[in-house]
Formats: sequence, structure tokens, C-alpha cells
Amino acid sequence: MEISVLQAFLIGIVYYLGINGTPWLTCMGSTIIQKPLVSGLIVGIILGDPLAGAIIGAAINLPFIAYISAGGAPPTDPGLAGTLGTALALAAGVSPAVAITIAVPLGLLGTIIWVVHMTVDVFFVHMIDKCALNGDMKKACFLHVVPPQIIAFIIGVIPVALGCYYGAGVVSNIIATLDGTPLKVLEVIGGILPAIGIAMNLRAISKPGILLWFILGFVVTVYLGLTTMPVAIIAGIVAYLYTGLTANAATVSAADDDF
Repeated sequence: MEISVLQAFLIGIVYYLGINGTPWLTCMGSTIIQKPLVSGLIVGIILGDPLAGAIIGAAINLPFIAYISAGGAPPTDPGLAGTLGTALALAAGVSPAVAITIAVPLGLLGTIIWVVHMTVDVFFVHMIDKCALNGDMKKACFLHVVPPQIIAFIIGVIPVALGCYYGAGVVSNIIATLDGTPLKVLEVIGGILPAIGIAMNLRAISKPGILLWFILGFVVTVYLGLTTMPVAIIAGIVAYLYTGLTANAATVSAADDDF
């Protein structure tokens, strides 16, 4: 599969929209686009094969299933892994297992883009401080939104677009060269990598306050014979009600403390 200039540019925009801090999709959460499952589906739509994009994106999502960014220092970039990784995997026509081995190193490289983004934005922060001291809040708001988004667009779209357009042929040639035993080895490695993400997720689930919910979901799935979709809907409703009840309890507790 060949990736055109327009397709490469659109994939770059998908990656940009998934960067934390982009304001355009805050109503649904920019991190949703960052998930390889979602970005893989969108990339598949752009390349004309949404089903394959969703399958590869879901496979790439597994190593990142327990991903968390704390303190502005992400250990990897699932957004780059999901967008560029899916695009290169579709272009090369590889299996989902091999796609994982392509995407995981890309996720590590994505941290460079994040560091550049944060480093450049520091200059805008100092400019905003000066505007605040001068009482020019209109300019401060402009510097807070527009220049950082321009920088994020440039360092997000251009590398991904170039990687899609020029990297597709390179990856295809590499896969063709590795055909046979080396490719089988990559598939085995790609099958092992998701275990890391699942293990990290299980480690978080093992906490007492979360383990009971996991057991409840297991019981509902096994003994009621429900499929993934109804279980997910039930879990969403329970999570909404539980969050609301705990928030109300915290409010009541704080009110009692005031008195």
C-alpha cells in the first residue's frame, strides 16, 4: 500500500489532535484520540481500510493499556505509536503482532516530540508573565493558546507526515528482507509485548479498592454469559453512579467539618 501526500498529512493531523494540551477536542478528551485503538481506526479510515486499522490499533493498544503520564513526563507516546505505527503496518501489510514491534519503538521516539514541545512552551510562559505584570490579559490569553498550538502542530504533523510518506516504502522493504524466520521472531516478540501492558494493568487492579470491581466484572461475564459490550455499558453506568455518590459523600463530609 502506498501512502499519498494528503493521506500522510491527515495522519499527521490525527496525531496532533491526540497530543495532550490541544484544545480542539477537549469536549471529548484529547487523550481519547491518543489511544492507539481510536487513532488506529481513524488512520485505517484515511487509508481506506478501517477494519484493518482498528485491528492493528487494538493490538498496538495492548502494551499501552496501563499507560499513564504523571508530572508531565510520559515514559512513552502511545499517540505516535498508534498513528504512525498503524500507518506503517498497513502500508507494509504485516500482521498485528509485527505491527506491535514496529509501534513500540516509535512510542519511545515520541517522547522527543513531547520534550521539544514542553521546552519551547517555556518561552511563552515567560512572555505571559510579562503580559500579566503589565495587565495585558488579552495578549496573555493569546500567548497561552495560539503560539503553543502552532508549535504543537508543526512538530506533530510534519514528522508524522514525513514518516508516513517516506517510511512506508522503507518499512515494506525491511519486512520483505526479513521474510521467513526473522519475521516469525518479530511476531513472537510482538505477541509477548502486550503481556507487559496487561501485567501493569493487573498490578493496578490488585489494589483492595479496585479488586472487588474486577471480581464483580468477572462474575458478571462468566456466570451471566454477557458479551463485552453489555458489560462495558453496565460498568459505565456503575462507574457514573459510584463517582456521583462518592462526590456527594465528600461534599457532605466537608460541609459537616465546616460546622
